[in-house]
Amino acid sequence: MRAKGSIDQLAVFGGQPTFAERLHVGRPNIGERERFLARVQDIFDRRWLSNHGPYLEQLEARVAALVGCRHAIGVANATLGLQLACRALELTGEVIVPAHTFVATAHALAWEGLQPVFCDVRKGTHHLDPSRVRELITPRTSAILGVHLWGLPCAIDELAGIARQHNLQLFFDAAHALACSYGGQMIGNFGALEVFSLHATKFVNSFEGGVICTNDDDLARRLRMLANFGYGETEFPECVGTNGKLNEISAAMGLTNLESLGEFVEVNRHHQRAYRAGLAGLPGIRLVEYPEGEDHNYQYVVLEIDSARAGLTRDELLKLLVAENVLARRYFFPGAHRLKPYRAADGSVPHLPETERLCESVLLLPTGTAVSGEDVARVTELIRFALGRGGEIRAHRAAARTASTV
Repeated sequence: MRAKGSIDQLAVFGGQPTFAERLHVGRPNIGERERFLARVQDIFDRRWLSNHGPYLEQLEARVAALVGCRHAIGVANATLGLQLACRALELTGEVIVPAHTFVATAHALAWEGLQPVFCDVRKGTHHLDPSRVRELITPRTSAILGVHLWGLPCAIDELAGIARQHNLQLFFDAAHALACSYGGQMIGNFGALEVFSLHATKFVNSFEGGVICTNDDDLARRLRMLANFGYGETEFPECVGTNGKLNEISAAMGLTNLESLGEFVEVNRHHQRAYRAGLAGLPGIRLVEYPEGEDHNYQYVVLEIDSARAGLTRDELLKLLVAENVLARRYFFPGAHRLKPYRAADGSVPHLPETERLCESVLLLPTGTAVSGEDVARVTELIRFALGRGGEIRAHRAAARTASTV
């Protein structure tokens, strides 16, 4: 479709959508299908569908080699991986965690009987603010759970120093951070352990799945037992475990997609640069940057929208984009601390000003192999058009509301 010439052509005002098919954030990347299907056929021929089969072993070895860690333990999903981590680390009481994260981070703690203590993020980083972490430590605190949001590492060294000083466990939700590095070392080597996600929305997926990485031999052994009903080296369980195993079909998918990791990263990098060029110079728009000198997977295109300068609020722009079949997303609105399971009985929530600001300003745009370079160009053109006519759009809406009440 041709570019919009007037605001009447916007789909939200009755015009034809820019895209006939919806563009999604996190639509799955798919590796080489024939290679995956050959592995599925082999799985059927072997009749080995689960219980730590050869494809899971290969997947774990590939992830360990990519990360450069001693142990990679495949599990059914990353949320369960965090739960297993809590059990293996023998956590109790309170765990400090950012509120600006997907709710599964907090759910994993609560499911294990732990109290998530929500902490604000440092301005300009989207990550835990170490100074605020210090303020939240109590005698009941047993751990700090950092989140490498967007695949960008949080303040690892500062958090490690706090953990050592207060004798706390430190571990990381690295759901977004496979193939990313910090200080030249791959994520997966920090804290007691780190948990990656291989969910369908991640840039490398195994349909559903996760991987726990650690360099602690004893911890790895405990994690494997906990994920296998408590069984270790004997025919009898050594502890109370659960079924956290990753099946062979999922492992085969993960292995196949890992073989296309370089291609996925290159597509994401290309889209990231195209969005940056296409949105350059727009007032009130900040694109989260991936610093040079580190490895990144570039799987998220993250905007911060300053409504006072941009001319439209984040939510106004989102409504316009969705009408055009650009399914941009508000991550992580309204913040885990405001969700029903975590609000106080009186409805009160902790004071987290930077988290609140991000929850009102962050918008993610479609990327990945399901999105073409032409798609990116049209999305950026659409955003530029809308923000350049913010006043007209608001006036048109106000007139429409007035007309509907007459």
